[in-house]
Amino acid sequence: MLQLPDSFISLSKEIFKEEYSDFLNALESKSPTSIRINDKIDLIPSNEQVNWCKTGFYLNERPLFTADPLFHGGAYYVQEASSMFLHQVVKQHFSEAKTVLDLCAAPGGKSTLLAQTLGEDCLLICNEIIHSRAQILTENIIKWGNLNTIVTNNKPIDFKKFTNYFDAIVIDAPCSGEGMFRKDNKAIDEWSLHNIYKCVERQKNILTDIWDSLKTNGILVYSTCTYNYYENENNIAWICENLGAENLSVECNDNKITITEYGYRFYPHKTKGEGFFISVLRKTSKNNISTHKHKSNKQFKSISNTDFSTYLKNNLDLKIIEQDNLIKAFPSDRINDFQFIESQLNCLYNGLLIGETKGRDFIPSIQLALSKQIERNNIASYEIDKTNALKYLKKEQINLSIQEKKYVLICYKGLSLGWVKNLGNRNNNLFPNNWKIRMNIPIE
Repeated sequence: MLQLPDSFISLSKEIFKEEYSDFLNALESKSPTSIRINDKIDLIPSNEQVNWCKTGFYLNERPLFTADPLFHGGAYYVQEASSMFLHQVVKQHFSEAKTVLDLCAAPGGKSTLLAQTLGEDCLLICNEIIHSRAQILTENIIKWGNLNTIVTNNKPIDFKKFTNYFDAIVIDAPCSGEGMFRKDNKAIDEWSLHNIYKCVERQKNILTDIWDSLKTNGILVYSTCTYNYYENENNIAWICENLGAENLSVECNDNKITITEYGYRFYPHKTKGEGFFISVLRKTSKNNISTHKHKSNKQFKSISNTDFSTYLKNNLDLKIIEQDNLIKAFPSDRINDFQFIESQLNCLYNGLLIGETKGRDFIPSIQLALSKQIERNNIASYEIDKTNALKYLKKEQINLSIQEKKYVLICYKGLSLGWVKNLGNRNNNLFPNNWKIRMNIPIE
């Protein structure tokens, strides 16, 4: 039985009233498992779809995801179902946005959802302030495989220089985490009223830091995984009054979602998911006119070598450039944005890395292998079974019936996993060392 703090019980009784006992029973129940499918593969994992997200599905039980090669290849993302409601927000309020910021993006659930739901001509900047979490975010973004995506490792205040830049900003704010209590006992141990007040202060500071970077009439999506009004409705009222915004509605196709004056609440005893709050705002205040032209003095060096373009689908309008022997591809119509962002922020992922030149050798990258833009017809590939896929993901050598010396794309069920350098009688496994499976999984 969960040992809940007395103060949390008192707050919860105020929120849930006569439903408190149902809420308490839900906290003692098993947490549902849900995943969201990537459009790089045709996969229907179950018959139970998440009501508010067409690519979201519930699983009957939680498998060992580490032992599934499809998971490592970015075929799906394990995401809590309630937070998938962002799909509805995007479709209804900023599906045509051209530049979007996911400010507190790690580990990448909402970023990958945004990348898939927004138009292909939208540039998505995914930011995380904590470096170790930003590395995880980068891995997940690479595995998802979208081109128009950048990962940055910056503080919210660093975006002040981007005045009037973003059409929409998503802030999944750091919070007291009440909605995750049944999944994470550590969240219970760390909870206190004092921590709530600290979270509110931090949330307001974040909102103030990024407000000028949102265009007037731009969309702000604010969410938390907590229940209390201080971090949710009270903050939304504060934004409207002090920063200048109006609250927007979202059409729901599930009457179990609780609608309040300022947002949408997901309760574990009513909807099949964890505790979650989300609100959508339109900015009404006007920014000071920015003298910053959002241009960079740094220019990428274009190259005309068409050998590299053969790795990519030919229906793409891309500019291929070279940076310190690294060959990268950028959407031609957004190259200035990529340049500007790289000049202003700490970018961990910026442009599709096709590979690296070393002398006469060209080493294709893991980013290319997992990209949705890869042209498989022009690349030597090799399909392997699950046993060999797990060996490969453990960074062990696998046997290939190929004698020719070349780089080979390793695939499992048609999904790219990465590269090997085939040397005839053996091969070098090029799967990233920091991504490899370290768990002791029995391999048949």
